[in-house]
Amino acid sequence: MPNQLTLKDVSIAYGDHVVANRISFSLNVGEIGCLLGPSGCGKTSLLRAIAGFEPIQTGTINLDGKQVSQPNQHLPPEQRRIGMVFQDFALFPHLTVADNIGFGLHKLTRQARTERVETLLNLIGLSEARKQYPHQLSGGQQQRVALARAMAPRPDILLLDEPFSSMDSDLREQLAREVRHLLQQDGITAILVTHDQNEAFAMADQIGVLGNGELHQWGTGYELYHQPADLFVADFIGQGALIPGEIIGPDQIRTELGIVTGQIAADHIQQNTVDLLLRPDDVIHDDDSPLKAQIINRAFRGAVYLYTLKLASGQLIYCLVQSHHQHNIGEKLGIRLEAAHLPVFRRQ
Repeated sequence: MPNQLTLKDVSIAYGDHVVANRISFSLNVGEIGCLLGPSGCGKTSLLRAIAGFEPIQTGTINLDGKQVSQPNQHLPPEQRRIGMVFQDFALFPHLTVADNIGFGLHKLTRQARTERVETLLNLIGLSEARKQYPHQLSGGQQQRVALARAMAPRPDILLLDEPFSSMDSDLREQLAREVRHLLQQDGITAILVTHDQNEAFAMADQIGVLGNGELHQWGTGYELYHQPADLFVADFIGQGALIPGEIIGPDQIRTELGIVTGQIAADHIQQNTVDLLLRPDDVIHDDDSPLKAQIINRAFRGAVYLYTLKLASGQLIYCLVQSHHQHNIGEKLGIRLEAAHLPVFRRQ
C-alpha cells in the first residue's frame, strides 16, 4: 500500500530552540495516525509543518508521493490538499449546518455540491439538523459538522489538532471512536494530535509518542503498551512498576516475585541485570496463591479496583481486581504473574 504521508529527518526550530528533532514516520493511504505526548513536546508544530504553516530546518515532508517541504522551500498550505479540524471547531455561526459543510465546495457544480453535502449529512447522522445553526447544536454535534466540513473536499490528508480537548474524558473517547468510523467509511487518511492516550487508542492505527522534541516510538497502541521502546514510553503509556530482575534464560527473568516467563526483547538478552516493567494486568489476583503482597492503596475504577501493593522488599506494584472482590487497605492479597511480554530496561 502506498504512503500518503512521509516525514524523513524533519526538524523544526524557533531560533535556537529545537522543538522537533529529526522526526521520521509514514502513514499509508486510509490509515489514521496520532502524535501523542505532553504539552510542549513538538506535536502541534509537526502538524503545522505538515499543513505548510511552519518551515522545517532539516529533512523532507512528502504528501501523496510529492515533496511539499524541505529546508528553505515548501508548497503553500492552500496547494497541499489538506483538511484541518481545530480545537474550537471554527464553524461559521451565521451559516447553517449544510452551508458550513458545503463551504469549501465552491468549485463543484450545484448538483455535485448538494450531493456531497447530503452524503456527509447522512454519514454524520445530522440530516434533520441541516437548517440549524451551530449554536443550536451540542458540542458533539458541532464536532461532527466540523469534521464533515473538513472531509467535504476529499483532502489527501486530514489533520486534527486536539479536536476533543474541550470535552470530558468519556465523551472524548466516544467521539474519537465515532470519528474513526466516519473517516474509515470515507477512506480518508488522517493524523490526530492529542495528549490523551485513551483518545489515541480509540482512534489511531499508528501512534507516535513524542517527548522533548524526540519521537520515542512509532507503532500500534498494543506495541506501545506491551513493548515500549524506552522508559519514557513505558512511563507515559498506561501505568506500571519497574522491579529489579535478572535474566536467567531466553524467556525467563528471576525477580522477587519468582521466575517470570515471557517474551523478552532480543537486544536486552546480553544484559542480565535489568528492570522489568509490570503492568497492572500482569499481576493476577489469586486467593490460593502462596505469593502475597500488602494492599497500601486502592482506587475504584467501576468494574475494577486498582490496588497498589507492597512487596516484602518495599517494592510497589499494581494489580487490577474485579470490584466485587473488595479488599481493605492493610490486607495481604494473593497474587500470581501472567505476563506474555517482558519489557526490560537497563537497571536504573
